Amino acid sequence: MGWTTTHDLDAFTAAAGPFLRAEPAAHTVLLTAAASLAAAGLDRYGDAPPEFGWWRGADGRVAGAFLGTPPLPLLLAHMPPSAAAGLAELRAAGGLPVTGINAGRAAAEAFAGAWTARTGAAGTVEERHRLYRLGELVPPDPAPPGRARPATADDRDLLVDWTREFHVESGGGVGDPARAVADRLAYGGATLWEDGGRPVSYAGITRTVAGMARVAPVYTPPPLRRRGYAAAVTAAVSRAAAAVGAREVLLFTDLANATSNALYQRLGYVPVEDHLVISFDG
Repeated sequence: MGWTTTHDLDAFTAAAGPFLRAEPAAHTVLLTAAASLAAAGLDRYGDAPPEFGWWRGADGRVAGAFLGTPPLPLLLAHMPPSAAAGLAELRAAGGLPVTGINAGRAAAEAFAGAWTARTGAAGTVEERHRLYRLGELVPPDPAPPGRARPATADDRDLLVDWTREFHVESGGGVGDPARAVADRLAYGGATLWEDGGRPVSYAGITRTVAGMARVAPVYTPPPLRRRGYAAAVTAAVSRAAAAVGAREVLLFTDLANATSNALYQRLGYVPVEDHLVISFDG
């Protein structure tokens, strides 16, 4: 039956929500982005109106979806190759730009191939991510000195600075750091590790949606690294998420960063699937 697109978040949630919630881990980014837009406003990730869409197969069931917050890459759900090709055709025919996509490997490769064939725009894999799910939490041993505590409004400026530094270091980021921090503080989604009364590391956590929450970001300033702070704050925020009802606690790593991949596996995280961020020229 094809694609339906809209700028109406409520219509998107009503149509695509059950499909996305049926696989909350696979669709963690779309689910948490939609939840943030609903709670913090449609300008959560930028001033341009968000875009939404869902795809129905011949049986009438939703079997694909996307969410766009320009100028950030389109977020693609799991979908059949024919749906990915149809989305590329729809956007190309309508003159709608696609600067990049963020999706599981299969959907990303299917869309990229169709987009390049239709428009001639070459795709470049900018980032390779691995999605992990927490199994049994294994706290770091030995634990570093200090303790975890929830961040408060008094920590706002520090969190904005650290979020900006994280974005620069990771080469990406989700919108304006100040908006991101304000959103996290609004629902208690930021945790700090303190050593000697001084914040030394930070971990964010998304809202719990469909029983799933995702740790993001995790940041320690360079002079304070290799002391176990990142492991400790990640373990603390993971434990807290599970304690308040998250049945699945997830996180992404950059596959180019062997240190972080090894760290999270030591904490009890197990691989789920790989995702690609692909940019397009022109």
